[in-house]
Amino acid sequence: MLQGHMFFLFLVEVVQFTGVLANGFIMVVNAIDLITRRKMAPLDLLLSCLATSRIILLTCVFFGQLAVFCLMKYSLFTDCVVFVLFINELSLWLATWLSVFYCAKIATISHPFFLWLKMRISRLVPWLILGSVFHAATIALIHGRETAMIPKQVFKHIFSENATQVRQIHVMPLSVFILGVTLPSFIFIVAVLLLIFSLCNHCWQMRNMEGTREPSRHGHIGAMLSILSFFILYFSHYLVAIVVFAHGLPLGNVNFLFCTLVVGIYPSLHSVILILGNPKLKQNAKTFIVHCKCCHCVRA
Repeated sequence: MLQGHMFFLFLVEVVQFTGVLANGFIMVVNAIDLITRRKMAPLDLLLSCLATSRIILLTCVFFGQLAVFCLMKYSLFTDCVVFVLFINELSLWLATWLSVFYCAKIATISHPFFLWLKMRISRLVPWLILGSVFHAATIALIHGRETAMIPKQVFKHIFSENATQVRQIHVMPLSVFILGVTLPSFIFIVAVLLLIFSLCNHCWQMRNMEGTREPSRHGHIGAMLSILSFFILYFSHYLVAIVVFAHGLPLGNVNFLFCTLVVGIYPSLHSVILILGNPKLKQNAKTFIVHCKCCHCVRA
């Protein structure tokens, strides 16, 4: 049992380190670009806000691990649940708007509303971010009001071995959580399906054109694989979050550690995918790696 705990702990730490490094890299690159150009593109603003929320979310996962090994009081952990819900909800909305942004910029659909969105999505980004903060704060406040009615000692047992005895008292907070996840998830599904449909249609047209270059086709296939990976990571993260929230897995349980690993994979791995799929971030990553190699060679 101890070996299983240590194995999952090691994996979670690797995932967290990768996520913090990747999201921190996105923030630094966009911050340098902001200082240099004195302005930030809408996509960079959205990526920076998403990276910030994910770093905070990964930090919360780390504190959850401290609670697992009794390095942090259970009461302090439960007090942070509302804040974790806010960050999780905010990250969900920002990732959703990122998929909508890519869909509006890349997909070719002749519907009037889509054409309107394509023309105005860049100007809507700041308002979408503010709306996301407001919605996440509202859901968190509603959840906080409901959990405030639960005695701390009882709420503590939701994440203990006696969870079955108190599971019925947190039906309302669970419904609030699911309600907050439903709308952005629906928007995300629509955006991803439209984008995949548009890319598939474009690939089919290119395939029937004479003289179509193979690298271009591979580029679109790579884009679709990136979107599908985003789709899988997105829903695995929030399905596991709902499972943890609904069943109240004991903090010291291996199942809780496994769920923690899955929750941490999404904000970490998807950020790496974003870096590889963004030309500016990818070029800066290559420059950073080359610089690190040169410094290592000089020291050697």
